[in-house]
Amino acid sequence: MRYIQEITINKPRKEVVEKYSNPDNIKHWQRGFVFMKPINGKTGEEGSQNLLKYDLGKREVEMTETIIKNNLPDEYSATYEAKGVYNYQINKFSPTMEKNTLWVTDNEFKFSGFMKLFGWFMPGAFKKQSRKYMEDFKAFVEDGKSVLDR
Repeated sequence: MRYIQEITINKPRKEVVEKYSNPDNIKHWQRGFVFMKPINGKTGEEGSQNLLKYDLGKREVEMTETIIKNNLPDEYSATYEAKGVYNYQINKFSPTMEKNTLWVTDNEFKFSGFMKLFGWFMPGAFKKQSRKYMEDFKAFVEDGKSVLDR
C-alpha cells in the first residue's frame, strides 16, 4: 500500500525543520509516543537506528527506525519496522512563495502475518494516523500546541 500526503505549515522551512529534527519534540506531536532509544550509530545520521516505543491505548508497539537519507532541510527518509509491518517513508520540506513550508510525506507499507489482513481491510487507518500526525505537527509548530496537553 502506498500513499502521499501533504500539508502546508505557516512557518518558514528553517523553523519547521528545526522542530521536526529535534527528537525531544516527538512527544508533542505523535500521540502515544513513549520513548526513542538509539541502538546503532549516531542519532540522525544515515544508517543509524533507533528503537521507538508507542502506547496506543490497548496495545504497545515497538519499532526500529533506520535512517536512509538525512538531507535536511530538503529530505528525511527512513524505514520503520514493527511486528508484521514495514514502512518506508520519505519526508520532503519545501519553501513556498508565501514563506511557508510544504511538507510532503510518501509512505509505502508492506505487511506480513496477521497484519496483512489488517492492511487489506483497513488501509484507511494508516492514512488517517499519518494525517493526524501531520496535523498535530502543524499545530505544534504554528501554535505551540502539544498533544500532551489534551
